[in-house]
Amino acid sequence: MDIRVAAYGVIVDGPRILLAHWNEGGRSGWTLPGGGIEPGEDPLDAVVREIAEETGFEARADELLGIDSKIVPAEARFVPDAGPLHALRIVYRATVTGGSLRNELGGTTDEAAWFALASIPNRRVDLVDAALRMAGLGDLARPER
Repeated sequence: MDIRVAAYGVIVDGPRILLAHWNEGGRSGWTLPGGGIEPGEDPLDAVVREIAEETGFEARADELLGIDSKIVPAEARFVPDAGPLHALRIVYRATVTGGSLRNELGGTTDEAAWFALASIPNRRVDLVDAALRMAGLGDLARPER
């Protein structure tokens, strides 16, 4: 079984949340800005780097909200015959400190946008709902399955 450790930021500014549009291997959905931790990289550094890459914003990682653990079955992976994947997703509250909104070029996300908390897109990855619950915004999350 492969393992992937990644760090993500929940960035809420008043009545809105910042999301990135993941688009990879013919699958897509809105997700939190963030991504894989490089070997030897601290998760705090990774989330700040990933937020900048995916949204154009400089950010500060604040409190650790939690860690989401998910097993992705082999048949749901993008790589044929890769076997299952254990995804550990470290979620921080984060704050924009500078920069300006822009879309990532050549990455696994192709758009970044602010959404009203009351109208988060339904076409989103399950991490968004897990993170909303971690951030105390569970009333905005879809019911757990």
